[in-house]
Amino acid sequence: MQYSLFLFCACVFSIALSKPTNESKVTPQNRPLGTRLGEDLLNTSGAPSSSSLSPTLPSLSPVGYLQIGDGCCLQFDFPEHSKGVIVISAGAASHASELSVRSLDTSVLQILNVSRAPEGLPDKFLAHIWSGMPGTASLHLRLKLLESVLEEREDFSINVVPNPDAPEDAGGFAASHFSESPLLYALLPLLFINKCAFGCKVDLEILKNLIKRPYPVLLGIVGQFVLMPLYAYLLSLLLRLSQPLALGLVVTCSSPGGGGGYLYSLLLGGDVTLAISMTLVSTVAAVGLMPLSSSLYGHFLGVHQTLHIPFLKIFATLLFIAVPISTGMVIKWRFPQVSKLLLLVIKPFSVVLMVGGLFMAYQMGSSLLSQVPPILVVAGVSVPLVGLMTGYLLAYLLRIPIAQRRTVSIEVGVQNSLLALAVLQLSFQRVEADLSSQAPFLVALSGTSEMLLLVLLHFAYKKLKDNT
Repeated sequence: MQYSLFLFCACVFSIALSKPTNESKVTPQNRPLGTRLGEDLLNTSGAPSSSSLSPTLPSLSPVGYLQIGDGCCLQFDFPEHSKGVIVISAGAASHASELSVRSLDTSVLQILNVSRAPEGLPDKFLAHIWSGMPGTASLHLRLKLLESVLEEREDFSINVVPNPDAPEDAGGFAASHFSESPLLYALLPLLFINKCAFGCKVDLEILKNLIKRPYPVLLGIVGQFVLMPLYAYLLSLLLRLSQPLALGLVVTCSSPGGGGGYLYSLLLGGDVTLAISMTLVSTVAAVGLMPLSSSLYGHFLGVHQTLHIPFLKIFATLLFIAVPISTGMVIKWRFPQVSKLLLLVIKPFSVVLMVGGLFMAYQMGSSLLSQVPPILVVAGVSVPLVGLMTGYLLAYLLRIPIAQRRTVSIEVGVQNSLLALAVLQLSFQRVEADLSSQAPFLVALSGTSEMLLLVLLHFAYKKLKDNT
């Protein structure tokens, strides 16, 4: 991840979520819209929806008690961010029977409640639903009489599709372009000066030792491109994330270390020269290792699209790091007095950039954060923490110095989420790309918040220790 200043760029790619304005009708993919109550699904708004996918061949439902509609279909379309009612027939089952309905992907579809239909429809149940993001959610239906299970089915599913009638900016994540932020123009000069100051911190002797003994750099590669993608894949299975969200998480955890890593290394007592070296090396390695890791786990998740790696963005990232830092190294060599001045402002400038970037990110992403599934928030918060612990454990096992342990930990725990966003936006259609982009945005925001908290705790601990 780049400096926290640029986190808010992620919001440009996030979803424009719309508020529910009316209740909609679920319709089979191979049937016309607007069927009668009791045949398919209840349209409580009184007007048929105009959105549907292309018809598919009917899939006959097995004969039994439970049916949705007339039994000709197992999958039904429904518009995103809408309310509706599914009419489920219990056939010849006793009137004393009870029905429970559960969605197997609550980020796509939620079951609000299940009740008996009015007296005119004695064998029907009404399942009130609320749709979230586009995707497919299987339904678990269980019909019981007293303590006996009469029938249990999981072959019905609801395919939530984008709603073309919803305004693009209705109640959603209305973020203006990042270039319109006046705070950006105030922070950009600080950002360049700060990077030059980091160049003044580079120690040539440490660079020479890293060339001879590159163990910390290799640990970073293993953590960033092997262990973190594996964790993302296992976490997505554990939390049962939908396919777009799971892929977004995997691509994020397959990203190289971010440019902000050496900022945190400075503030937390790490090795700044090692941090800069690890960021540069991992960014170059990402050209080959990022698509390899993402494609491997994407295949396991059932995603077969080709991932497009933004080589121009990777090159720009390298220049964004190398040019000002090289300038700082030249200043240290030719103008030592200027170098001393830069080193005086490096920490306060770093804190200002962290707080400023975090403020803009939360301001522009507040609407998004209020709409994403809570389970994804849990995943986003856990990724930086697991990365930090994984990196520190690897460094501890090799018994490298404490300052370098902290740096390896930070480089593994802080990903270049903007690069992950670029990969997702270039590789998939709009809907899938926007859904999957929620994961890197949350990981970036969580990582910056957690690192800022660590910095504050570190400063407080040092001050307390000095006073005692």
